[in-house]
Amino acid sequence: MAGLLGKLTGWASPESSLRKAQQLIEAGKRGEAFPLLAKAANAGVAEAEYLVGRAYLEAGGVPRSPTEAARWLEKAANHGYVAAQSLLGAVYLNGVSAPIEAQSGVAAEALFGAPAQVAPDFERAGAWARRAAEAGSGDGQALLAYILTSGPESMRDLPQAEEWYRKSAEANSPQGLLGYAMALLRRAKTPEDYQVGASYLAKAAEAGLGTAQYLLGVLADQGQGGPQDPARAAEFYRQAAEKGVRAAQARYGAMLLQGRGVPRDLQDGESWLRRAALEGDVEAAAVIGDLYTRGGELPPNHTEAATWFRRAAEGGHGGAARALGNMYLMGAGVPRDPAEAARWFRLSAEAGDTQARHDLAAMVLQGKGEAEDSVRTREWFEQSATAGDLVAAYNYGICLAEGVGVERDERQAAQWLRRAADGVVNAQYWYGRMLAEGRGVPQNIEEGRTWIARAARSGMIDAQVALAEMLVNGRGGKRDHVEAMALFQRAAEHGHVGAMFALGALHGGGHDVPWDRPQAEKWFRSAAERGHAHGQMMLGRYLARGLAGNQDVVQARTWLRKALDQGLTEAQGDLDALPAAAAPAPEFAGALPGRPA
Repeated sequence: MAGLLGKLTGWASPESSLRKAQQLIEAGKRGEAFPLLAKAANAGVAEAEYLVGRAYLEAGGVPRSPTEAARWLEKAANHGYVAAQSLLGAVYLNGVSAPIEAQSGVAAEALFGAPAQVAPDFERAGAWARRAAEAGSGDGQALLAYILTSGPESMRDLPQAEEWYRKSAEANSPQGLLGYAMALLRRAKTPEDYQVGASYLAKAAEAGLGTAQYLLGVLADQGQGGPQDPARAAEFYRQAAEKGVRAAQARYGAMLLQGRGVPRDLQDGESWLRRAALEGDVEAAAVIGDLYTRGGELPPNHTEAATWFRRAAEGGHGGAARALGNMYLMGAGVPRDPAEAARWFRLSAEAGDTQARHDLAAMVLQGKGEAEDSVRTREWFEQSATAGDLVAAYNYGICLAEGVGVERDERQAAQWLRRAADGVVNAQYWYGRMLAEGRGVPQNIEEGRTWIARAARSGMIDAQVALAEMLVNGRGGKRDHVEAMALFQRAAEHGHVGAMFALGALHGGGHDVPWDRPQAEKWFRSAAERGHAHGQMMLGRYLARGLAGNQDVVQARTWLRKALDQGLTEAQGDLDALPAAAAPAPEFAGALPGRPA
């Protein structure tokens, strides 16, 4: 490249070439300006060297080459050109290798084809920034302050950094104004402190710094230094968003969705959130996923939602990973895939989402998920249970009771379930069952019924059914078929199939409630249609014998065969008796054969 520049000479003096080049640059003719800059730079004019470096940095009339930029900026910097010193510091901070000539004397042409981008060189950046700062460059002072704040630990000096930011702000450097404002706001305590910091931010924002505009929006949004002003916050977020500040795009999009500080605009809000998400804002991606899941003004689109949840989840957003797991579990927007659901629940749980741990545990207890999930979920629950989390104590108790991720230990299970029962309804039910069955504790049916009744009063459906059974059989206390029927009714209305069958049996007679065979047939049918084998057999009997007033042998045969297909061999006798089913049959009282499913 040096050889090329050497050929770009003419009759004019280096100084006149520089002046002419500057005129062409101002006219927007950077390509025509570069040969003149090259002549002046080769002659050692520092300002021309600086401008050649900038041309390579900005692709101004020549192809962009950060390494060539660094070479020419270093020439100018060594000639004492302060602006070059400051810019060179920024170039090294952004990760550009030192010029080869400075390293080993190799010709600059050797740079072609070599990778220019390397890790930030804080030492070189700091050295050049300090030279510029000490020479009075506001930009150099801001750059040095940044390195002293955010560079390697060995280079950090926060008091010195703040002092350089202050000097840079006094020199009216936009970056210095921003840095000094942030230093002041970090230690602000009173409204007056925030106002002083905001005054420096305002000057940086007026200079066009998007980060300063965003931070002014945050101050107005949170009411720091004055009353909350959503409209003012939204305006600053908008300005920063248009300059590409990702966090501002996300916040402005959220305000448009909510209609806070601006007129509500779902489409525009989604568009700004989308921009932020595409730039890597995982929270924005999660919000978009939720937007398409819920539907509303924007129609629900589960496929679109899954795309955005995936983007957020891959960026480490625990809530989005759990949402994606649920979508795979239900087959909404993605193929139904329990293994994939478990994987996303696992990632969400590892990111700290407590609910995902429960979701994964539920899959494990259903025999889904991978083998190590059993151990992992048991460890999570054990740790949280030991720390006093009652919900975790319940789940850990279930793991011990069912042998999930640990050897089955009903004695320990009962201890953890008893601890959780003081505040967790499900634990009350489980502990009651263990007492009633004598699992892990001495059998105590009366106390077990008390705990089950407590869970039933809290609305737990399984507990209501279990208590109703005990009331029917008089286990652990008095018989009360009327109260049992009320409990079965509540559970049946919530879809409990076993309760539907039990209602059929109670209405069918032989219990301490009035007979009502049409109601009995209705509930047997409800249970039968939901796959309950005993319900199918009882419905077949009712139809075969016309016990509720309507005889239908064809339907009876269908339902009895369904029961038989499920392995209920008792239905075979009813099928064999069907030819005589039209004859009057003895009254059938009904019963509660075993525990409803």
